[in-house]
Amino acid sequence: MISSQPAQHSSRPRILVVDDEQAIRDMIGRALSDARYEADLTADGAAGLKLAAERDYGLVVLDLVMPDMDGRAFLRQLRAIRAAPPVLVLSCVDDVTTKVTCLELGAQDYLTKPFSLAEFLARVRVRLRDHAPAHGETIRAGDLVLDVWRLRADIGHGPVALTKLEFLLLRELAEHVGQPLRKEELLASIWGLEFDPGSNVVDVCVRRLRSKLGFDLIKTVRGAGYQLAS
Repeated sequence: MISSQPAQHSSRPRILVVDDEQAIRDMIGRALSDARYEADLTADGAAGLKLAAERDYGLVVLDLVMPDMDGRAFLRQLRAIRAAPPVLVLSCVDDVTTKVTCLELGAQDYLTKPFSLAEFLARVRVRLRDHAPAHGETIRAGDLVLDVWRLRADIGHGPVALTKLEFLLLRELAEHVGQPLRKEELLASIWGLEFDPGSNVVDVCVRRLRSKLGFDLIKTVRGAGYQLAS
């Protein structure tokens, strides 16, 4: 079942809510509407993926435990969508391992149930703000050119499409050329959450960037983190 708020002329991004609990969907839908956001609500993971592929969303709010499609499976398939939107996971599961898994699969935030609407809306605002692209903006660092709107990177061999997290990590390194950044710093600035610093979520993202753009682009500085090659 899919329901949409009435269409309005607004510059605010649209939000997709995927949750099989009707009470939660209704509560979130009302809260987003009161905050003047437009939202599509669905109880079905497959329908949610179809919407995410067809429409431009600024954020996906995702339940983790659903009968038709587990939230982790949703995240894996969402990553295949070009320029996939950021994801805020909602779940009654609060163990660290599950949180880390979701973040490594591409989620940007994780909120446990039950939650306050004030905190939920605050996290929505932060995620939309952090991931809002600027039309036509480019970032340059040596031979590297980042296209902020299209989420692409070019080091002189043509543009390469990146995921949101890959782009954000590379942008963070590009904005600190000549300065190594510790994993803890990257976790705080990109994922926005504090969790086990032993997690390899940053390392996984760096490996993906190296496979797409070349191993020499990002240097490992022993004891200091990662640094964009000059």
